[in-house]
Amino acid sequence: MIDEERVGILTVDYITPVVDSPEYFGKIAAANSLSDVYAMGGKPLIALNVVCFPTDCEPLDVLKQILNGGAQKAIEAGAMLAGGHSVQDEEPKYGLVVFGEVKKDRMWTVGTAKPGDVLILTKPIGTGIAVTAIKAGLFSDENTDAAVQSMAKLNSIPPILSEDMCKLVTACTDVTGFGLAGHSLDLMSEGAALEIQMDRLPLLPGIEEMSSMGLIPAGSYRNKEHSGPKVINESKMGIFAEDLVFDPQTSGGLLIAIPADHEEELLKQLHTGGFANSVRIGKFVPGNNFIKLV
Repeated sequence: MIDEERVGILTVDYITPVVDSPEYFGKIAAANSLSDVYAMGGKPLIALNVVCFPTDCEPLDVLKQILNGGAQKAIEAGAMLAGGHSVQDEEPKYGLVVFGEVKKDRMWTVGTAKPGDVLILTKPIGTGIAVTAIKAGLFSDENTDAAVQSMAKLNSIPPILSEDMCKLVTACTDVTGFGLAGHSLDLMSEGAALEIQMDRLPLLPGIEEMSSMGLIPAGSYRNKEHSGPKVINESKMGIFAEDLVFDPQTSGGLLIAIPADHEEELLKQLHTGGFANSVRIGKFVPGNNFIKLV
């Protein structure tokens, strides 16, 4: 607690490179780190760089570009970048420690979505498959750009929503390494389950083709092992549906649970605020913490 009305949020996250461009790697890593504060309904205030870098085999100009990309996103978020720390490492890694704050009565949590809520997703799914395809040199320039722009986009949703709308959010999280299924399970309160309408899921372009070629990241199999027993696949998409919900995301969108009566207004505010891909992907129903893909 900062005071009787405000709660402090302190997070840290960093990742290995997902794209060739050092600057865009910095942007994506920073957006990914800042997302944790937004997912709690907060505003980022201060950020610190966390850097691992192989100075013996990579020029310092590469590091400069990574940090420049991260600084651009911190500035876009309205946070002060106040230095950081670096260490020598064999592989580049970059991210941010982020401090932010949120009003106590509008803080978003996990484990609180209940039957009668709907689930809104704010960014397309498929970054794990996309990154695998990019690294294999099999993704087109157009599809690569779409994936990069999506990952680099800030989840700066709390500032674009009205005060009343922020207070109506039942639960929220960002979609990252545990995939859509893993993070959706985190949202549920006791006695709730989730039905995901797979045909409503927004996808990055080119993902289905890459999936059919077997370009599935290793993290998908770990996610399936972890969350798979709680996922019932009744989707006409077949195995592709599982490729999507277990796909580990880098800087994915927010998952927002809200009472069904307020779905239309929430989507209106999201679309007006620049999150055009936001869509309802499912609904919470009575059940025992499982997901049904339909």
